[in-house]
Amino acid sequence: MQSPRPPAPEPIGPSPSIDSEITWLLHRAAQRMRAATGDVAEAHALGLRDYIVLSALVKTPGLTQGELGRSLGLDKTTLMSQLDRLERRALVERHGAPGDRRLRIPVITDDGRALCMKVADACAAVETSVLDRFGQDQVQALRRMLFAIIGDVEDRGSCL
Repeated sequence: MQSPRPPAPEPIGPSPSIDSEITWLLHRAAQRMRAATGDVAEAHALGLRDYIVLSALVKTPGLTQGELGRSLGLDKTTLMSQLDRLERRALVERHGAPGDRRLRIPVITDDGRALCMKVADACAAVETSVLDRFGQDQVQALRRMLFAIIGDVEDRGSCL
């Protein structure tokens, strides 16, 4: 039995249509997914941005704080606040970079990794329920298209 689909939020302002600009549709789809996965993260006492930072540390260990910030499109001040909060909760530690003591490398702790995996599993279930009206081939096509749009360029800002 499939889990029930999360209720759609009430529209605020103009609703998109099939003829809307792709940018508008992507923005609204991102809002929908961010709301659904944000609720999951909050149910585990994390903000969505906290979860995304932890996920990045799992997927790309060894980045300096500056590299992590650039990869997530977060400015230095925002990232430092996130890392401070995660460090206070013992989910992240900051280590000195070998060869340059001025640089700091955030490292996810075992507790941080365990929590991140719990939230990842719950977010995957939400993602599946949101996309359950589409066939697996359609979901994979969407993933390929989004990946092609994203490319390998460094973004100038954050949607987080």
